[in-house]
Amino acid sequence: MRNTLKDILDIGPNCYERFIESATLAEIKPLEIELAGCSNLSGRYCVARTTPPDHTLFYTLSGQGRLTTLHKQYDLTPNTLAILPARQAFAVSIAAKHWDIFWINLANTACWEHVALSEALVLENQKFEPLHLAMELLYAEPSASLRAGVMPILSHYLHLTLKGQTQQEHAQKASNDRLQKLFQEIEKRLQFDWTIDAMCNYIHYSSPHLHRLCQAKFGNSPIQQLIHLRIQRSKTLLLNTSWPISHIASYVGYSNIFNFSKRFKKSVGISPSGFRHG
Repeated sequence: MRNTLKDILDIGPNCYERFIESATLAEIKPLEIELAGCSNLSGRYCVARTTPPDHTLFYTLSGQGRLTTLHKQYDLTPNTLAILPARQAFAVSIAAKHWDIFWINLANTACWEHVALSEALVLENQKFEPLHLAMELLYAEPSASLRAGVMPILSHYLHLTLKGQTQQEHAQKASNDRLQKLFQEIEKRLQFDWTIDAMCNYIHYSSPHLHRLCQAKFGNSPIQQLIHLRIQRSKTLLLNTSWPISHIASYVGYSNIFNFSKRFKKSVGISPSGFRHG
């Protein structure tokens, strides 16, 4: 898929699908659902689209599937929700003995602008089973009045829950981008006096918020991550240059060679000179 873009529809005889179509179920038209379905898949199954006109949701109930985009591959395990934006190529296939899912095609309109993402998004530990039950009822119930009773469930999960999830993911991505920009700047200027205040002023975050983000992304506090970058750079310089250790210490932000040597030995388990000649 990453090297070859082509449409594929390969569904074997052991795949069972129940389709919910806007053409026959007027109730789903206000939600701008083009097509939806509940699928029990086994054996041969692969669907690929190069320029899908709609946004597509895949929710895994049991088993396992695989999603491939132009940039990445994802395992779709139980309680995983995959959000595939319109006009972006993808392929989905079965990756275990079975894959039980429901899927929804949402119109590429302003109604669903919160799922018009820049790339596919896969969310884990989602609780969309009530939406699945509502879809099964829509398929099986012949009474229009009874089908109408499940529409608030669809609306809630597709509008409120899904919008909340995508907004949260947008916020998290923005935070990660800002954090990455900060530490890219730090790597360019390791000799700078990077205090917590200096980091917070650069990224425009409070100290507690910066600490939480660093712990989540690196497993380190901001200062610990700074030290890690300084030690990594000093290891490279010790092995690949003949610079005096005092120069290397200053280059990575330690004005005192004793403090640098102490920190290096604590992090690496050996002195800078021992590391260079070992």
